[in-house]
Amino acid sequence: MLPVRLGPAGIPLSCKGRTIVEGMDDIISLGLETMEVQTVRMIAPQHFEQYWQAGVLANKTEFEMNIHGPYYSELLGDRVERGRSLTKIESTLQAAKTINARHITLHAGHYGDMGRGRAANEQLANVFAGIVDRVHEIWHDDEDIYPVFPWLKDGTPSKIGIETSGRQELWGSLEEVLEVVNHVEGTVSPVLNIAHIHSRGHGSMRTSEDYGEMFDLVRETIGTKEFYCHFSGVEHRTGNAMHYTQIKKSDLNFEPLAEFIVEEGGWLDITLISDSPLLEHDAMYMLQNIEKARHKQLERKAREDRRRTLAAQTGRSAEEIKARELEIASARNKAATAEMKEKAAAEKAAAEKAAEAKKTEDKSPPEEPKAEPKAKPAKAKKAEEKDNDDVFDFDEEDEDLF
Repeated sequence: MLPVRLGPAGIPLSCKGRTIVEGMDDIISLGLETMEVQTVRMIAPQHFEQYWQAGVLANKTEFEMNIHGPYYSELLGDRVERGRSLTKIESTLQAAKTINARHITLHAGHYGDMGRGRAANEQLANVFAGIVDRVHEIWHDDEDIYPVFPWLKDGTPSKIGIETSGRQELWGSLEEVLEVVNHVEGTVSPVLNIAHIHSRGHGSMRTSEDYGEMFDLVRETIGTKEFYCHFSGVEHRTGNAMHYTQIKKSDLNFEPLAEFIVEEGGWLDITLISDSPLLEHDAMYMLQNIEKARHKQLERKAREDRRRTLAAQTGRSAEEIKARELEIASARNKAATAEMKEKAAAEKAAAEKAAEAKKTEDKSPPEEPKAEPKAKPAKAKKAEEKDNDDVFDFDEEDEDLF
């Protein structure tokens, strides 16, 4: 079984209900295993019940629940801006406890007057260290509620995730995120938003090797094999993400990542959240691509096994057998291409012939109209009528049939 869990960022579009629990039911029925609840504003008290029910269901079914904090944060702003952002984040932390979230995704915001560099990274490291401490306090602040929240007693607190940003004026390049994560003790990790990394890199994520370099950089920097990622199509210009799109309409293809996960990612433990406007539909699209890559891998391994068996039987090397197979395949492709060209040429000739015939027909002179038969002389007409009277000898005069 592949070490990857997929799910949408929010309640599925196809879900008839709009509660989190109903969304979880739909996600599970689709064969997906996770979701990310979007709590970008303060949590209303009337929503507490559905958050708690979702936490209970996640705990019973081992469904991976995650949560996204406020999109707009100013953790590098002045004291007032930073305090306002931390108040919103506090609401997300409380919701994470209620919903049994495994990951909490947070943004840092604009560089502001601080600008890029060491000072900004140090300030954010201090801020996120405080957030990690606060998560632990919330998780273990009241043992009396363990019967209501059983996951608090034996579970570990939610991991704080710092998301890579997709615009040049926002703090959050991959290198900046890794530096801060590396200097914060506790359960903090990078959130690799592939669309953002692709955009900031002017379309950098194109091959499976690109993904290999990215995951290796993260592993070497912070020493982890657990990855929390967002994926979507994206429209980008001049190193900035403009907006998310469905995956098929973007130059950010999922196939290279699927290939890397299957071929080289056996060491990964990865959660993939679909940020696409199509949510669960693109999550299913990603799952299908991973399955396709896995089938290709199985087919390749089967061919390699067959070559080794033939090599042992015939005394030839597996490389010679592979070369012969490629030669035969190339000859078949050439024959098929030649046949297609001949068929296309024949169809073209037939079409040209038909067009020429139609052109000739259009140029031919119109037919002479047939002459109307001359009217018979009155005497002959009367004689004919008399003959007819002899043939049809009616006793009465002919009446109108209508």
